[in-house]
Amino acid sequence: MTSLIGEYDCKVDAKGRFMFPVDLRKQLESLFEKGFVINRNLHQKCLVLYPIQEWDRLNKKLSKLNRLIKANDVFVRKFTGGATNVEADNSGRILLPKSLSDYAGISADLKVLGSNNVIELWDKKLYEEFLNQDIDIEQLAQDVLGGINFNDGVDE
Repeated sequence: MTSLIGEYDCKVDAKGRFMFPVDLRKQLESLFEKGFVINRNLHQKCLVLYPIQEWDRLNKKLSKLNRLIKANDVFVRKFTGGATNVEADNSGRILLPKSLSDYAGISADLKVLGSNNVIELWDKKLYEEFLNQDIDIEQLAQDVLGGINFNDGVDE
């Protein structure tokens, strides 16, 4: 799958639907028609829209966890508990499940982000607050990427 990129402003209508951004839809190509799984983000008050192929890949890994181990069982339940299949309607709109949009504080203004292999859905105001956090991005880059050799010439 290609790396999804872009930041889009969308509106959520009174029924809880948003028009999926055309540019992002083009990046997904045929995957768009296969549908998505939407769920809570583990670290932020936002939602993650997984193309079904990505969700299946992740779920396959989760299914290998031994559910007789309490931590595994709790994690799988917490992580998959809100997961919901969603598809675009004939107009290209996706309905946000009410419980998930309530969790993420999504009301009228929605920020849709291509985020590598998934799509993030944020309440626009919460996303702006996230961006304005006082985080030393230079130090974060060093912590996260410091051990990676970007000059090795190998694409993985």
